[in-house]
Parts: sequence; C-alpha cells; structure tokens
Amino acid sequence: MHHFFAYMARMRHIMRWGLMRNTLPENDQEHALQAAMIAHALATLRNVRYGGTLDAQRVALLAIYHDAGEVITGDLATPVKHHNPLVHEAFGRMEAMARRMLLEMLPEDLRPAYAPLLVPDETEEAWRVVKAADRICAYLKCVEEDKAGNTEFRKAREVIRRDIDALELPEVRDFMREFAPSFSLSLDELNGPAGSDARSAAENDAENGGNGANDGRPGRE
Repeated sequence: MHHFFAYMARMRHIMRWGLMRNTLPENDQEHALQAAMIAHALATLRNVRYGGTLDAQRVALLAIYHDAGEVITGDLATPVKHHNPLVHEAFGRMEAMARRMLLEMLPEDLRPAYAPLLVPDETEEAWRVVKAADRICAYLKCVEEDKAGNTEFRKAREVIRRDIDALELPEVRDFMREFAPSFSLSLDELNGPAGSDARSAAENDAENGGNGANDGRPGRE
C-alpha cells in the first residue's frame, strides 16, 4: 500500500494566508491548479513571443507540486518564515525533508519519474517561471480580496506587485498587462456591454501597480 496520493489529496486541508482575514479562504489544492495554469501560460508566452524553449507541460507539472511538502509541514506564514535567516534556513530544511518523505511514499519504480517534480532543481529556468507564477497567484488573491471590500490585503497587494515588476521577465509583464486586469472585474463587467470600459479602467489601474497601499510584507507567499 502506498500513501502518496492520499497525502496529496490532503492539500485541500492546508489553508493559505493564515494570518489574514479572508473573505474567501484558499487552500493549497486550489492554489496548485491556478499556479499550474499561470505557469503554463508564462512558459507559452516565452516560447511563442520571445524564442523560449521551455517545456510548458513540464512547467505546469512543477507548479502542481511546488507546495506539495506542505501536506506534511503545514503552511508557515511569510512574516514568520522570513523573521530571521535561521528560521528561513530551518524551514527550508524541513520542506526538503517533507518532499523526500513524499517521494518515498511512491512505489520504487515510479520514484525516478516523480523525483524531478517533488525535489526540483531550483536553479533551472523552469523553476524560476513557477516561482513567478506563484507570486502572480498571490497578487491575484490580493486583487480579489480588495475587490470584495477586504482592506486586509491592500498592503500585500502593493508589495507583491513590486516584487513581480522586479522580476523583469517579459512573459510576466505580458501576463500582468493582458490577463491580470480582468481579475478586478465582476462577472457582469466581464460579460456585459460595459465590459470594455471596465477592462480599460482595470488595465490602467494594473499598469499603475494597483491601488496606493502602504509598504509592508505580505502575510503569505
């Protein structure tokens, strides 16, 4: 008997943004799907528009498993994780241990196929794209919370947007310009005759980095 997929199914029990008041709670399983879709889009944008050679399907798989270790460690809020270098280093070791534990839950003949996903090479460009997608997901969460009237995420939105802009990746720039603004719209604005005007306003807001929030560190990566 192998417990790997039973453990992975428990990603839905790991809640994100634990230190912040959420209008709509988000779990790791939901986040993994969104991260995979966005990472795939980033890889595709790079390949189609900028001569990239990334394997977009593999990038999406990396994103699906990028937080897998949290089914063992749980989520640790960003302010705690980055409180000091010792805490950050210790949690990094714990995450690596958790990933190896998950790998060992697979049948031995399957481990070589899953090892690059569960214990990825964090120096490769595909991983950089996954981490960019992770930050975009965090930004979009802040946008949606702000849209719902929850001011708890405004500071995080501003800081994360600066982090994203600092990546200086053309595919990230394109995604933020062409896709991110829609997340600030309601369903009626997306579908209705006034949708084009609403999209234009949202795009202008996105180009200005969202609303003018104060500086600070977000509550979750």
